[in-house]
Amino acid sequence: MASVRNKVNPLLCNIPYVLTWPRFGFRTICSGRLGFAPSTSPSLADTDAPVAGKKVLETFSEEFEIGSRKITLETGKIARFANGSVVLAMEETKVLSTVASSKGDAVRDFLPLTVDYQEKQFAQGVIPTTYMRREGAPKERELLCGRLIDRPIRPLFPSGFYHEVQVMASVLSSDGKQDPDIMAANASSAALMLSDIPWGGPIGVIRIGRISGQFVVNPSMDELSISDLNLVYACTRDKTLMMDVQAREISEKDLEAALRLAHPEAVKYLDPQIRLAAKAGKQKKEYKLSMVSEKTFEKIENLAKEPIEAVFTDPTYGKFERGEALEKITQDIKRALEEGDDEGLKILPKTVDTVRKQVVRRRIISEGIRVDGRHLDEVRSLYCEAGNLPVLHGSALFSRGDTQVLCTVTLGAPGDAQRLDSLVGPSSKRFMLHYSFPPFCTNEVGKRTGLNRREVGHGTLAEKALLAVLPPEDVFPYAVRINSEVMASDGSTSMATVCGGSMALMDAGIPLREHVAGLSVGLISEVDPSTGEIKDYRILTDILGLEDHLGDMDFKIAGTRNGITAIQLDIKPAGIPLDIICESLHPALKGRLQILEHMEREISAPRIQDDRYSPRLVTLKYSNDTLRLLIGPVGALKRKIEDETGARMSVSDGTLTIVAKNQLVMEKVQAKVDFIIGREIEIGGVYKGIVVSVKEYGAFVEFNGGQQGLLHISELSHETVSRVSDVVSVGQQLSLMCIGQDVRGNIKLSLKATQPRPKSKTNISIDEPIAPTNQEVNVWTAIEDVSNEQEKQGATAGPETIDSTSKSATPAVLIRSAAECDEEEKSDVLNSKGDNGSQSASKSDKKTRIPSSLSESGLSSRNAKKSKRGKDAILDFISDDESDEDDATSETPMSANKLKLGMKVTSKVHQIRALGLVLDLGCGIRGMYRFEPGEKRDFEVGDELRVKCSSFSTKGIPVLSLVRRVI
Repeated sequence: MASVRNKVNPLLCNIPYVLTWPRFGFRTICSGRLGFAPSTSPSLADTDAPVAGKKVLETFSEEFEIGSRKITLETGKIARFANGSVVLAMEETKVLSTVASSKGDAVRDFLPLTVDYQEKQFAQGVIPTTYMRREGAPKERELLCGRLIDRPIRPLFPSGFYHEVQVMASVLSSDGKQDPDIMAANASSAALMLSDIPWGGPIGVIRIGRISGQFVVNPSMDELSISDLNLVYACTRDKTLMMDVQAREISEKDLEAALRLAHPEAVKYLDPQIRLAAKAGKQKKEYKLSMVSEKTFEKIENLAKEPIEAVFTDPTYGKFERGEALEKITQDIKRALEEGDDEGLKILPKTVDTVRKQVVRRRIISEGIRVDGRHLDEVRSLYCEAGNLPVLHGSALFSRGDTQVLCTVTLGAPGDAQRLDSLVGPSSKRFMLHYSFPPFCTNEVGKRTGLNRREVGHGTLAEKALLAVLPPEDVFPYAVRINSEVMASDGSTSMATVCGGSMALMDAGIPLREHVAGLSVGLISEVDPSTGEIKDYRILTDILGLEDHLGDMDFKIAGTRNGITAIQLDIKPAGIPLDIICESLHPALKGRLQILEHMEREISAPRIQDDRYSPRLVTLKYSNDTLRLLIGPVGALKRKIEDETGARMSVSDGTLTIVAKNQLVMEKVQAKVDFIIGREIEIGGVYKGIVVSVKEYGAFVEFNGGQQGLLHISELSHETVSRVSDVVSVGQQLSLMCIGQDVRGNIKLSLKATQPRPKSKTNISIDEPIAPTNQEVNVWTAIEDVSNEQEKQGATAGPETIDSTSKSATPAVLIRSAAECDEEEKSDVLNSKGDNGSQSASKSDKKTRIPSSLSESGLSSRNAKKSKRGKDAILDFISDDESDEDDATSETPMSANKLKLGMKVTSKVHQIRALGLVLDLGCGIRGMYRFEPGEKRDFEVGDELRVKCSSFSTKGIPVLSLVRRVI
């Protein structure tokens, strides 16, 4: 007995042996329960005898293989009280499906079949994140999977069987590799086979993918993610029951090949179900069927046939006029039966509907004329209008016959993507299409409730159709929502949604690859009553709502000119031959091309949006620590900005994405973000700031998240400014350009750089250099200033003028090295502090090279090191990004005094500008090389060039000519 105790619960292995003594009247503890033993207990020798109270479960199973995957069907272990229950397993994923039927004989004229599919988080070992930690209302995916099971099993119930039936499928465990929806459909078929409910199954459901042109049977989720085809196919042994397709413009020929492969693979599910039902199935119960007697049917048919034919042969009737005329016929027959035919009154609506069906089908088969007078392959009249609501991001109105749909497009931030709490597949989707079918579209009164299975199914079908032509996420990162409102319904509203949604996306400026259109194809067949085989049939293009109701098939096909993107097939009889399904693809293509032609006439390319209404999206990069400042405690600061501006902000790892309704809102958001966390400072960048203090020499401005910069008096205006307070004041908001950083670490800002340059009265450009009246001794200026001035000079005078001017006279400019500048600065400080000329020279000596980008030099006002003073500071900035002494390009160490006209030296490209190159000659000396017209400008920073000093500019800058490149 001790061994039994150890097997049952290992945690109870250390129970004191005294508790197992028989004289205390205790039995061994099993499964954590303690009970009294009977007066006569079996001895240890009788271990093979059956234990009292133990029940052995009798289980039955079938194993088979499809698409290199092992599949198991098992019954008898779980849910044994259900009318039928089956557990289907594929690898580590298991799905339980049960079926039950009501016992009473309710009076109704339809089959109340309910199919529920549920995915609970325990199947993956996860606790739900909801407040109650429970699963709530059915999610969209669960509703769609329920429809996927319902559609193929419903046609196989016998005619007149109106007992309530409920099928429930739930996922017991999921490894994330297989989609449980196909497994649930096959398990439901097996459960119906085991039950005593009359049903014409079994069915087989299979999924087909295509990777690199090769079809894959039962693809995994990873394989499905790279597949350009997702085909779900359901069938009996010889007929098709259901199809559901999502594809990336697959041709009709390739789709037909996939269907031909899917049918024999799906049939492999049938024999295991039949064998399992033979071993463990119940005897089918005799249920009462709601049948109509021949006498009553003939009586109603004689009264209704001629009036109904008169209505259906008149093409002038509209939808509601036709409906009112048919309702009047029903009321007339009702008054005729009130004399004493109670049985006829009970079944009157159903019988009249059957007569209508016979009349319509007979006329289409024999004459080829439809209810509204159209030919079989004729599409109803079309009306398209894009951009009818200009305030929205995108809108379109699409009408086909009496069916009318209004589609609108709204763009959002990536964070607006829908979150999906499913066991398999992606965790979110950025493209959403929500379909709405309000009661007024059919002139009815109804109550709006929550998620509707039909609305979810139609919206998902249109979503699949349009998803194939959307640009990739890295090109178009917006979250996109299409809202489809059915304004009037007379058939194929889901396909009208595809057409309207495609035009609305174009109207929103989204770069679609192609327009997508869709329509429904119907089938009218004549069946041999003895064999059940189809004798004759007609395929109808663009069916009406009445033809959908009275026909055999609703085959919705959507696609582009290049191929099919989505399909949904629903049928009413117990299967349709696959050959007829494949034949229906060709009239659907013909009708689709006609619709695409009308849509392209209205809008054929993405529309250029008006800045007032078009949304804006900006993606900025920051460190995670910086983003925490923007989010604030519990996201309060981020929400505040969104509430104040109406924009949306999404924060991910190091990335901030902002989506605004228009450019004005985007500027407001960016200004707030910049003020809180700032942006990476770059020379040439324009920033908004607020003046915090005004000095005699300029103003200090706070900008870019609390950083401060100096707006010097010389950068206030292109005109001469005598006082800073005449131009700016404390608290004033300005747009300023960053022009560099001085030796003390201050960020230099400019107001005049953001303003247009005034023109002179003589129409001479202000950029034209003016010859100096006094030949002063100038020191080496900042390289950016020199380059800009040289470019300005070259833009007006040209290289020939510069060369001729410089050769005509000896340059009156002294070129000095950094060491000479340092020596002069020391002498100025020691000698005459009050002398204006010395002070001017000292200030001029302090001019140094500004790095090309503050981000590259690693400087910012927050984290810049304290600048050094005097010689050390100047040397630090001059030597920044410089080479060591062995990088000297001349044969002897270069100095300012040694550089002469005609001297050839080896230099390095320090900077590439629009009109030429800034060259590093060594020892802090810079020169400029101007591009020749038509010269190939494939230079890179760091390239070595052999150059010759050909002249000097008025500022003492060496003007160089190219000798050759150094390899």
